[in-house]
Amino acid sequence: MTQAPLGLTMGDPAGIGPEIILKCFQAGLTSNAVVYGDAAWLEQMAVRLNLKVKIAIIADPSATLSTEPGSVPVIEACQAVPPTLALGEVSATAGMAAYQSLQRAIDDALAKKLRAIVTAPLNKHAIQLAGVAFPGHTEILAHRCGDIPVAMMLVNGAIRVLLVTIHEPLAKVPGLITAEIEAQAIDLAHRACQQLSISQPRVAVAGLNPHAGENGQFGDEERRVIGPAIEAAKLRGINASGPWSGDTIFARARNGEFDIVVAQYHDQGLIPVKYLGIDEGVNVTVGLPFVRTSVDHGTAFDIAGRGIASPDSLTRAIEVARQLSAQAAQ
Repeated sequence: MTQAPLGLTMGDPAGIGPEIILKCFQAGLTSNAVVYGDAAWLEQMAVRLNLKVKIAIIADPSATLSTEPGSVPVIEACQAVPPTLALGEVSATAGMAAYQSLQRAIDDALAKKLRAIVTAPLNKHAIQLAGVAFPGHTEILAHRCGDIPVAMMLVNGAIRVLLVTIHEPLAKVPGLITAEIEAQAIDLAHRACQQLSISQPRVAVAGLNPHAGENGQFGDEERRVIGPAIEAAKLRGINASGPWSGDTIFARARNGEFDIVVAQYHDQGLIPVKYLGIDEGVNVTVGLPFVRTSVDHGTAFDIAGRGIASPDSLTRAIEVARQLSAQAAQ
């Protein structure tokens, strides 16, 4: 598997995904990698942005090693993107192209033709306009792999955060935090750190309520669900602690006290990660039968096609995918 290429999905063609992928190749992408998308659209973007790359259409991931050095191997994985597609605008056409590109990459990852998938951003509204009944990458991946338990982990140079709930309205979060879901998140956080070569991970679990409930004064989820799940994890041999107050736990992790934080809901976990720098963040889907990483930003429609999008988060996502897939192959 370490000889198989990385699969990079194009993402929403109206966003910055094609641009940052092409910039990674222009900078000298050292990984054996293939792009899933529309070759003509990628060529059009390269010309528009004056990027010195050559597109090479291939039929199978195994052909990447025989492509000309410096070229961008592309598997035609979606319906043709109209050359007149408007950049920076939500459309069903772009949403379907992003969805189809992801589906083809998943097919090849499940067939073990890829060592990992690295996804450029898609637009949730666009894929829904295209008739896709999932809110994002994570849910699509979990469904394609048999509706298995997965979790979203965010990684940067300072902290690692895994989410108990992901794309859910805040009002629904308390009812979704069950003993089973909490235990699953703690286990996945432990496993993810081990895949990152941390042999004895220190897992810190954030509370849901202010001050972790303050002994029930501000909510009882900590005493009723989260605390017991932590104690049960300890019995399984996991070095878990908490529930800790959400307003201090991330600083403690950044200072080296913990290896990963289990956050209870989307913004609780993503705000501290993104505050430390969006370009440094990497999104990892934990629990899949293959490695999947992604940029920690969206389609950035406001700057699409202007040539100013930074590829740094994608570069980091590729590095993490290489590390995790190498570890998984051992």
